[in-house]
Amino acid sequence: MIINCPRDATELVQGKEHGIEIDRCPGCQGAWYDYDELEALESTVAGEDDRRGTIDYAKRESELACPVCSKPMRAFNYRAYNLELDACSAGHGFWLDAGESVRVRDVMKERVGGLQRAAAAEHAWHKAKRGGGGVIDKMKGMFGGGRRR
Repeated sequence: MIINCPRDATELVQGKEHGIEIDRCPGCQGAWYDYDELEALESTVAGEDDRRGTIDYAKRESELACPVCSKPMRAFNYRAYNLELDACSAGHGFWLDAGESVRVRDVMKERVGGLQRAAAAEHAWHKAKRGGGGVIDKMKGMFGGGRRR
């Protein structure tokens, strides 16, 4: 099936990006990612648990039509970041303009880092609650363990 670029109507050509088969526009360098290919792009930098959650925030009508079914697409902020992607309302896939696949990967790397920091902070908090050798516990030890009655 021949599909054309939703930006400039140039015929899309098959290619690989980050090891994923995609359809690229030789004119504007945008790319069509089938529905599961965006997930594959995310998986190049993030595990399954890191990819959970909503990806489409602030949905609105897009100026683009789906290159597969020609229905109007919807634009959205990807994972609540300042990155606007376009998606087919019927679920055929996503249009990423030139450079947006790199930005998707950057968002996922940032997300993974944030989740790791949150997990480390939660672990430290639970350890401190159990008396894991914090400053207060050390001071108590120095002065005999606490209040005297």
